[in-house]
Amino acid sequence: QVQLVESGGGLVQAGGSLRLSCAASGRTFSNYAMGWFRQAPGKERQFVAAITRSGGKTYYADSVKGRFTISRDNAKNTVYLQMNSLKPEDTAVYYCAADQVVSFIPLSYDYWGQGTQVTVSS
Repeated sequence: QVQLVESGGGLVQAGGSLRLSCAASGRTFSNYAMGWFRQAPGKERQFVAAITRSGGKTYYADSVKGRFTISRDNAKNTVYLQMNSLKPEDTAVYYCAADQVVSFIPLSYDYWGQGTQVTVSS
């Protein structure tokens, strides 16, 4: 089992920045690829970003490319999502997830955090 706890969400004005963190415990963190997903009210959960086990490769949804950065610190068992130039359409609950391999599909991930709310005001 892997336990994931997100933090860092909040209310920010458009154009602002937030950094989300996801702390992992349980099994060896470096054995897992990590992903960030988001879900807005009434919408499906969508892929935001993902990072390989070593952190050597990263992947982004087109909607966040150039604004968001995913990174990880395997010594701290933590994955981050730096979000810059935030837009009202980025408002959602953000979830981190862990799986053996990188995927863009939520159903592929075995472990999920509880989510953290990000609200961007216009």
